[in-house]
Amino acid sequence: MSQLVIASVEAIPIRSEPSRPRRSALGQSMGFDYGLVLVRTACGIEGLGEISMLWDGMGGRACYEVNHILAPTILGLSAFDIPRALARMEEVIRFSRGSNTAKAAIEMALWDIQGKHLDTPVFNLLGGRMRDSVPLSISIYMDDPEAMAESAAAMVAKGFRTIKIKVGQGRDRDRAALAAIRAAIGDDIAIRVDANMAWRSPAVAAASIRALEEFGIHSVEQPMAPERLADMALLRSQVSTPIMLDESIWSPEDAALALRAGAADILNVYVSESGGIYNAGTIFRMARAFGTDATIGSMPELGIGTAAQIHLGLSVQDFDCPGDVCGALYHARDIIRETIPVRNGHVHALTGPGLGVTLDPDALRDMRRDASE
Repeated sequence: MSQLVIASVEAIPIRSEPSRPRRSALGQSMGFDYGLVLVRTACGIEGLGEISMLWDGMGGRACYEVNHILAPTILGLSAFDIPRALARMEEVIRFSRGSNTAKAAIEMALWDIQGKHLDTPVFNLLGGRMRDSVPLSISIYMDDPEAMAESAAAMVAKGFRTIKIKVGQGRDRDRAALAAIRAAIGDDIAIRVDANMAWRSPAVAAASIRALEEFGIHSVEQPMAPERLADMALLRSQVSTPIMLDESIWSPEDAALALRAGAADILNVYVSESGGIYNAGTIFRMARAFGTDATIGSMPELGIGTAAQIHLGLSVQDFDCPGDVCGALYHARDIIRETIPVRNGHVHALTGPGLGVTLDPDALRDMRRDASE
């Protein structure tokens, strides 16, 4: 595989605008500072990766890490040496969760190169397809109850069968929003709720969840701060609704702590937060070993990152909980030529070689930002 030697790695800061307002317990999202990663081999194959991290808006910083810290550690490796590449990147940036998205972008580009070289989709490199599509949920952001209900009804009309509601506006307002949404979409549509760490204690979280349970909620995502695993385990014993952990799960090590603590019914796994497809798949297998469900969460990604999620979702052994594998829908414009195949509440397989997506040079020209911007 000498022709697949990594010859260059380049990260380009980009900025994307949201397709609709995004307000949650984390605040208002005004835009997305992300990054495009291009990995090229000695024989000219180019792999695509995406830096997508909503948390700190520091796509430019992550691009710097790729260009000046991570890239030198993997030059000269084969694109097939993903475990070795991950180990080398970990050696130079340890214990920094914020760097996981930079590592993930490089790693997804390596998977893309492998698939292009072998002329096969990435899901085949991950062991093959377990399914042809992945069930989806779609987020409804904080607003007046009537506006949230209208948004939810519009998504159901588009074919979504699971709606994820952002909560944390206060118990009465959250309850009013759920009541309006349930009335608008009927009883056959599943409702997830996402607290984004809004509640300060198990008692507050339990009371807030009980106030919503009459609306038949599927699960409650990240009710408290990430490190409060013992409190999350206590909460599980106090409510009947399954508890999903999201911000608590940044790595296989995080997953081990949460699973041992009995803190979750469902793990929400991110390709970007986990540091790549390899680690995200490891977390899925860990959850299965503990008899815990797992799904895929969204930053939200543009098309390249969404493609990586799709290949993971198609290949893991269990995927029963609808996931957020449709991040590209939250952006006003994508950076790829293709349209992510979302139909009837599912995202379907990308069957082209590698990740199955190609870069739109016009979009890149319009979205790229200099490091100083």
